[in-house]
Amino acid sequence: MKSLSTLEHYLGSVTHFSRRTLLKGALGAGLANLMLPRAGNSSAAEKPNIVIMFLDNIGYGDLGCYGNGQVKTPRIDRLATEAVRCTDFYIASPSCMPSRGALLTGRHPLRNGLNEQIWKIDELDQVGLARSEVILPRYLAGAGYVSGCFGKWNLGFAPGSRPTDRGFDEYLGNISGNCDYYTYIYRGRNDLYRNTEPAKANGYSTFVFADAACDFIERNKNRPFFCYVPFNAAHFSNPSNQSPGTPCLWQAPDEAFARYGYSPKTLDERERYRAVLTALDDGVGRVLDRLDRLKLAEKTIVILLSDNGAFLMPARGLECASNAPLRAGGTTLWEGGIRIPCIVRWPGVIKPGTVCREPLTSMDFVPMALRAAGLALPSDRVLDGKDPTAALAGEGPSPHKYLYWRWGDRSAAIRMGRFKLLREQQSTNPDWQLFDLQTDIGETANLLAARPELAEQLKAEYERWEKEVTSEHRSL
Repeated sequence: MKSLSTLEHYLGSVTHFSRRTLLKGALGAGLANLMLPRAGNSSAAEKPNIVIMFLDNIGYGDLGCYGNGQVKTPRIDRLATEAVRCTDFYIASPSCMPSRGALLTGRHPLRNGLNEQIWKIDELDQVGLARSEVILPRYLAGAGYVSGCFGKWNLGFAPGSRPTDRGFDEYLGNISGNCDYYTYIYRGRNDLYRNTEPAKANGYSTFVFADAACDFIERNKNRPFFCYVPFNAAHFSNPSNQSPGTPCLWQAPDEAFARYGYSPKTLDERERYRAVLTALDDGVGRVLDRLDRLKLAEKTIVILLSDNGAFLMPARGLECASNAPLRAGGTTLWEGGIRIPCIVRWPGVIKPGTVCREPLTSMDFVPMALRAAGLALPSDRVLDGKDPTAALAGEGPSPHKYLYWRWGDRSAAIRMGRFKLLREQQSTNPDWQLFDLQTDIGETANLLAARPELAEQLKAEYERWEKEVTSEHRSL
């Protein structure tokens, strides 16, 4: 066991909490056994840099380190050997806009009020996430962090809703849910903005966003920073973003095709999708390599995850991604829509090359980041996320007894340990279904008839939670 004085040093930097209260809570969570920065280290060690790379529509089975033997993702695979790879990690929503709001607020989409994909309102007029919500860069500013966002925003771009309105010090990216990978066109209009003004860029969007993140890191290497990189890859190409007569194909640079020996002119969509994934891996590698070159890797938390499961809608075409061995995909509450790849590297705290099988959620990263930065959790609002550090370090169980989801008109789900109760509006069975995810990860055997008491227990807990959260949101 690590010394109690080490834990006290870590907790002593957290503001607005009594030492006794915080120490008691930390011990209860199993944090006493973590490899935390020691008292003799510099203040920079107490305030690690934070890099979150948020991938778009990457499925559970899309990466080499998650079992895909056909794709080349060597840089992400190497990251997994330096970090903890999560097997039971969940996003808060099966769609990209609400999943982003939940990641950055640490609050469930039902609680923060953004539990839908807003697309009928022009992005320049969208409020998106309620302005009363506080997102991570705003919190971190209180600990002296500088923050930058580079990539897909998709949380509303009306005045007051833009990244630099909400706490980011700088921004470069596409403001909508997707754009052309080279022209940055979304529905006939330029979608690329720098801070609050339209911008131009030459090159493949994955690399443009990665290089902007690298430049931000370089300029802020001597102070604590939060670098949020929400890549637009691997979002499917949208016909409305193409010029008339231009085929709608997966877009990747020639060198990504060459890694497989494919022609850049191939019309095989699976080959083209693999090239997109490899180019995305290269973009991730650029950011990681910059941290290495600047000797910042040892004092930087790196989090890589997807915004939802891969979309599997064959009638639309371009559906080449994999959520294997999970069922279904994005916009559903089957495991394929909400269980995602997630890798977390925190040198000195998380052992490299480990696997975490505890159920965790993307909302957990806000409380983790606040504690790492020496900040207290907010007292004026509920965070649904809970600090996952002990679980990620292999020193404790998940901080959650239950995880909850609500989507669309009827879809709802709750997970408790190995069991998941689900009502999925896209299912042929409109009623609640019960699955044992430990023995049936593909959700093929409905246990509702065999375990009716358990199903009723989970249903009652879900209904209690939904009533609590929705009543709180209506009262705001």
